[in-house]
Amino acid sequence: MIAQLKQFLRELQDTPSPEEQAHQLKLAAACMLMEVVFADEQMSGAEAAILPELLEKTLQIGSAEADALVAEATQRGQNATSLFEFTSIINDNFSVEQKQQLVLAMWQIAYADGQLCRYEDQIIRRCSDLLYLKHSELIQLRNQAMPH
Repeated sequence: MIAQLKQFLRELQDTPSPEEQAHQLKLAAACMLMEVVFADEQMSGAEAAILPELLEKTLQIGSAEADALVAEATQRGQNATSLFEFTSIINDNFSVEQKQQLVLAMWQIAYADGQLCRYEDQIIRRCSDLLYLKHSELIQLRNQAMPH
C-alpha cells in the first residue's frame, strides 16, 4: 500500500502543469522553425527578422514571449536528437489547421532569405510527414509561401 502511494506521488510530480505543457508545445513549434533556420547552418538577417513575427502569428503569442521562445529554441535545438521529439507533442495537441499553419511558417522561413536550400526543403518535408500532412497539403503550403 505504501509503495503504491509513493508511486502515485512520484507520477504526480512527473506530470507537468498545464502551463508547462503549453510552454513545451510552443517550444516544440519554435524548435521546428529553428531547424529550418539552421538547415543551411546560418541565420540570415531576413530569417532573424521574420522568425519572431511568424511565431507570434502561428502561436498567437506576444512579441516578448516570441523572443524568449527564439532564445530557448536556439539553445534547445542544438541538443535535440530528432525531429520526432518536437512533432510528437505537436501531433498530440495541434489540429490539422494548426499543423498546416506551422508548416506554412516553416516554408516562409525557408524562403525569407530569397533562396530555398535543399536541406531546408528536406527538413520541412520530413516534418510534414511526421505531422501526418498530405503531400498535396505540403505543396499547397509551399506555393502559398513562395515569393511571387
